[in-house]
Amino acid sequence: MNLSIPYHLENYIGGNFIGPLRGQFLDNINPATAAVYGQIPNSNQKDIAIAVTAAQKAFTEWSNTATEKRFVLLNKIADLIDENIDELALAETNDNGKPLWLSKAVDIKRASDNFRFFATAIMHFASESHSTTDKNAINYTLRQPIGVVGCISPWNLPLYLFTWKIAPALAAGNCVIAKPSEVTPVTSFLLGKICKAAGLPDGVLNIVHGDGPNCGEAIVKHPDIKAISFTGSTRAGESIASIAAPMFKKLSLELGGKNPNIIFNDCDWPKMLQETIRSSFGNQGQICLCGSRILIEKAAYENFKKHFVELTKKLTVGDPLEPTSKQGAIVSKVHFEKIMRCIQTAKDEGGTILCGGNAVQLTGRCANGYFIEPTIIEGLNQQCKTNQEEIFGPVVTIQPFDTEEEALQLANATNYGLAATIWTQDISKANRLAAKVQSGIIWINCWLVRDLRTPFGGMKNSGVGREGGWEALKFFTEQKNVCIQF
Repeated sequence: MNLSIPYHLENYIGGNFIGPLRGQFLDNINPATAAVYGQIPNSNQKDIAIAVTAAQKAFTEWSNTATEKRFVLLNKIADLIDENIDELALAETNDNGKPLWLSKAVDIKRASDNFRFFATAIMHFASESHSTTDKNAINYTLRQPIGVVGCISPWNLPLYLFTWKIAPALAAGNCVIAKPSEVTPVTSFLLGKICKAAGLPDGVLNIVHGDGPNCGEAIVKHPDIKAISFTGSTRAGESIASIAAPMFKKLSLELGGKNPNIIFNDCDWPKMLQETIRSSFGNQGQICLCGSRILIEKAAYENFKKHFVELTKKLTVGDPLEPTSKQGAIVSKVHFEKIMRCIQTAKDEGGTILCGGNAVQLTGRCANGYFIEPTIIEGLNQQCKTNQEEIFGPVVTIQPFDTEEEALQLANATNYGLAATIWTQDISKANRLAAKVQSGIIWINCWLVRDLRTPFGGMKNSGVGREGGWEALKFFTEQKNVCIQF
């Protein structure tokens, strides 16, 4: 199929590709080169209004479509994603700055997995019944699609997280108004082409591009969009909740993290070091699940520091199109500048830079790109800004602890609670900590081992609600109890 990318991207509304109604566009910039290589619509409430009309028109038919047919269509979308993995991976890398090998191995593969998983899940989605024998009655639960729902996704894992929201919404019989990040729009645009080619009925999925204040806010405010699924910053999540809650919309908010890695001396050292490098600097540290606060048992601290710094210095920062590059570009100039400010703040707070801490100036094609060395900082207390606020870049701090109780106190000493990693061979200790660490996701002796059936989400300022598995299908449906007395 033709996955050519026009200079001016278009919205996908009602099965048609159309420009923004007011004719305004935003520059799309390749972060590895800092060059403008396209423009995207900066849509507003008028574009959202016509998308909602298209979705409402399609809803009756789609919500009554047999689950077997939805299964076939969603699997066809997954197949087309797999068939076009090379084109999609290149588009993702040019948009996001991550290494091409990573886009191909993780991001695009997971996008097809999302469609395939929820296509199958809806075939097994069941409701409950309760027999009330003393009253000669039976209660059963219907789970019905909500209607028109809004899905707003971030820039760090563009197609991966875009499809993570869209697939369960469609599988459950909803029609979707979806907004990708304006920083990384291209694979979402191409998904519209794939859905069209797969035969998804017009209006079932509508992809509208634009920034948060114009496009995203219009989705949240529209009275006929009954549910909002959002992944992004805690600040943006607060704004969305303040608008949506008084309108009594269903909300799922997957927000920021300041995740601890808790490392005990009795762990599997080679595996721990390998995975801690990955969890610290994967995708340039731009994954909400990255471990940015590394807590090490004092007896192991100096040994860990020596080997961790050595391995970090070996990570090649380079052109994302080169297979030898382990670290690509930061996603945008704005985010690059934020991370550099955070590194300076750490210095001002008394932190010691063990390695990294600098922008990287490449040559050739990427001479003007946004690159930062993987950075390790020590000597900071838990109350400082660096250890409290999300940086979302290739920057980690390391801190020693004496006891299990101190490790737990440090792990829980932020307003976030998304994920945590625990490294120890003592399974009793691991389970004790897992029960007490205030995070929605705990990995023991591994990181980012995912099973799409499990609930995904955080505590405290890391979000509201859960995604994944039955939780996603429950979110995108309304429950209705029916009681029959006979």
